[in-house]
Amino acid sequence: MALSHPTGNQNLRAVLEVFLKENYLEKFYTTFAANNTSGLNFLPTKIRQELLRRSYAVSEDKIQTFPYLELCRMIFPKIGAQFLVDHENAFASVNSVYKNFDKRVASSLSKLNNIDAVYAYEDGALETFRLAKKKGIKCIYDLPIAYWETSRTLLEAEALRRPSWKITLGGGISDSEEKLNRKTEELELADIIIGHSSFVMNSLPEWANTKKQIMSPFGSPIVDSKTLPNNIKSQNKPLRVLFVGSMGQRKGLGDLFEAIKLLNRSDVELVVMGSLLAPMEFYKLENNNFVYEPGRPHQEVLALMRSCDIFCLPSIVEGRALVMQEAMSQGLPIIITPNTGGEDLIIEGETGFLVPIASPNAIAEKINWFADHRSDIERMRLNAIK
Repeated sequence: MALSHPTGNQNLRAVLEVFLKENYLEKFYTTFAANNTSGLNFLPTKIRQELLRRSYAVSEDKIQTFPYLELCRMIFPKIGAQFLVDHENAFASVNSVYKNFDKRVASSLSKLNNIDAVYAYEDGALETFRLAKKKGIKCIYDLPIAYWETSRTLLEAEALRRPSWKITLGGGISDSEEKLNRKTEELELADIIIGHSSFVMNSLPEWANTKKQIMSPFGSPIVDSKTLPNNIKSQNKPLRVLFVGSMGQRKGLGDLFEAIKLLNRSDVELVVMGSLLAPMEFYKLENNNFVYEPGRPHQEVLALMRSCDIFCLPSIVEGRALVMQEAMSQGLPIIITPNTGGEDLIIEGETGFLVPIASPNAIAEKINWFADHRSDIERMRLNAIK
């Protein structure tokens, strides 16, 4: 089997680990792998740290990389060339990186004769699948977020409901017809569709029901049960509510901001960690009452989680947000919407609460409950860990 993913993430590493363990993997393709770090010292510190996160436990003979365009995408904004990455068809945009990567994977596959299946991800699978079909290779399609038709419908509604937050919705509402057609053809060519929540699987068009579909929820970090139960929070300090994710309305951040304003409680502190999708001034105008935490390595994210009391992710569209399970593994009860893909994680009042999408009042109500029931959080914290 061949496995391809342009950028890598925690779930990809888990898939890669299992494929290696079961001796399925013939070749792993990605844009950049920091398995050899000797050539990175010339790069700016932040870029070097980002690249060092892209290491994979795979031998050199089983990995092939196509780094040039991805490195351009990361470096250009740092040297004032943002215009080369901004719009969909810019030289080093995310879309251009994915398309270029897909073509190079297909070219490599054309030279291999011992591959019986290829496992690829949305937006980076079209040319790979076209080539695979010609060679009789099975196409396995990982859909990490709701199918584009569902996503666009929901996000267009958000653009109308919260017009000031439209700038944070990105490609979800601005993807070209050409890009959407690519997504559709990828799904059409797939033999097997893998999604990570019932929300994703229910978003698939009816015509995709003829294909084999597998719902495979993400795994979670291993819990250190010896230390976490001793990490009891003080009830005399403000309730720390944590949001982690890209700072846009697809993740429901605008609704969370409004909920905090509705509460207007001095004993509630909102902590926001994630990547900016607009200038910081925009967020401060929307709600100046939050603590911003920039992105950091995975273990430091888990440490930040342990410093908070509850986790809130009121997303409009997701696949299955792994960060929910990461937060629970660190002892945080959660407030989420069904559209996070984590509805099955909620036992009401025991591991957290489920709230409707686009409902700041419901979010405020549940945060208020936690603030008024601090003595219940320890019980819920242990339930979340379990």
